Amino acid sequence: MGHWWERNILEPGKLPLLLALAAFVLTFLVTRVITRLIRAGRGPFGNVRAGGLHIHHVVPGVVLTVVGGFGAVASDRHGVGGAVAAVVFGMGAGLVLDEFALILHLDDVYWTAEGRKSVEAVVLTAALVGLLLAGFVPFGVNDLSEQELENRGSVIGTIAVNFLFALIALSKGKARTAVFGAIVPLVALVGAIRLARPGSPWARRFYGRRPRARARSALRAYRHDRRWSGPRRAVQDWIGGKPDPRPTRLPDHD
Repeated sequence: MGHWWERNILEPGKLPLLLALAAFVLTFLVTRVITRLIRAGRGPFGNVRAGGLHIHHVVPGVVLTVVGGFGAVASDRHGVGGAVAAVVFGMGAGLVLDEFALILHLDDVYWTAEGRKSVEAVVLTAALVGLLLAGFVPFGVNDLSEQELENRGSVIGTIAVNFLFALIALSKGKARTAVFGAIVPLVALVGAIRLARPGSPWARRFYGRRPRARARSALRAYRHDRRWSGPRRAVQDWIGGKPDPRPTRLPDHD
């Protein structure tokens, strides 16, 4: 274990990345526990207010992210300063992304269905950082041999091809596949080959005069959403808490 830690974490200078990831995940989990206790009216916690203004935790999160980010740039990856800056940055990023949906919608949607985007952003970020920590390099550069890495043309060509796959997957309405595909090129290749989702830029451009392709695309998207939307929603509710039920809109009367 000690040899693995030295070879894979300390020598490559990945300790700050590991500390940032741990601080990020732990901060998010602690924040969600506290906010759920506040929502339930339990414990000693409460919303922070100043002059009648509700201070969202994204505010201290931005401060910590800025301090940790600049501290990490100014520090040595192998020094104590870099480790401390990484922890501060991870804590700030956890607070910021916990309210990602609030920033996206410019509205307090924390406990609404739209607030699920915050959980998605946190899970996606943690997964991508975990892949980087495991040794994956964006756009498949880590798959090249030493001789290929010395050839600038091979590196540029590999990055360009894998970036193209990720871009095609994104245009087909598969944002998660495109993001993960930037780290694991095979994922982007699968997303680029498979049918586009209905309403995506690719579907509007290439399926306009192909009714069979449009029908297959709609059917596949319906089956995929019906199979995975329930489990994905259950996991999000378990991590972030169930959203508030939508208010029932009464019919208009003359």
